[in-house]
Amino acid sequence: MLLVIDVGNTNTVLGIYDGPRLLKDWRIRTEHRTTADEFNVLARGLFAADGIDPKTVGRTIISSVVPPMVSILDNFCRRHLGHAPIWVDAKAAGGMPILYGNPSEVGADRIVNAVAAYEKYRTSLIVIDFGTATTFDAVSEKGEYLGGAISPGIMIAAEALYQRASKLPRVEIFLPPGQVIGRDTAGSIQSGIIYGYAGLVEGIVRRMRLEMDPQPRVIATGGLSALMGRVCDVIEAVEKDLTLEGLRIIHERIQAEGLPRPAHAETRLSR
Repeated sequence: MLLVIDVGNTNTVLGIYDGPRLLKDWRIRTEHRTTADEFNVLARGLFAADGIDPKTVGRTIISSVVPPMVSILDNFCRRHLGHAPIWVDAKAAGGMPILYGNPSEVGADRIVNAVAAYEKYRTSLIVIDFGTATTFDAVSEKGEYLGGAISPGIMIAAEALYQRASKLPRVEIFLPPGQVIGRDTAGSIQSGIIYGYAGLVEGIVRRMRLEMDPQPRVIATGGLSALMGRVCDVIEAVEKDLTLEGLRIIHERIQAEGLPRPAHAETRLSR
């Protein structure tokens, strides 16, 4: 079986594939100060809870935007799973051309999302990932990664507002308020954050569409994608498992086509 891991600045998502079928996935906090042994204890606990035998995990592929996690997960795979992982970067992008000025600057998660979205839709695309940062990635009709835009994530904005405005409370950002005009402080903050980001998304998508031909489909993924899909008119589909699926696809292509397979890759914060 294949273990896929996407390491973000806030959360790490793991999934187990049996062929093309995703058997199970988990979302955990990204802990920069963990060790390979501690990560092994956590991973084995997750596996055991869902009846996954670690001995059946024969391959691993990882995308990461958190440099300290590279050596931790590399050691975890080598010491506890008995194999070296594949690391996704611009050189191991599943055959997708990266038309960035400096391809090595593109975050691995952005590449993975672009590969998965194009594999499914086979047309020009804007892929929006609502994570620690909100990223917008443009893919051409030919399947080329064109570039994109990066803005602070929704939760970063909400937390910054709480920390820098002394009289404003911390509020939960899970459901859109029933109306834009808030009737109390919490509702006003929720409205400003959620509908404010909806306006940001719609504005950036509109501007990106002016630079793309043919007109792209707009796909969303990431932790808050379901929420934003409800309030953003431009989002046409929400793909919850897009990143995990992209990792599986890239692994399959590397295996089948002999594409570059780095056993260890340095990553950088590019989000």
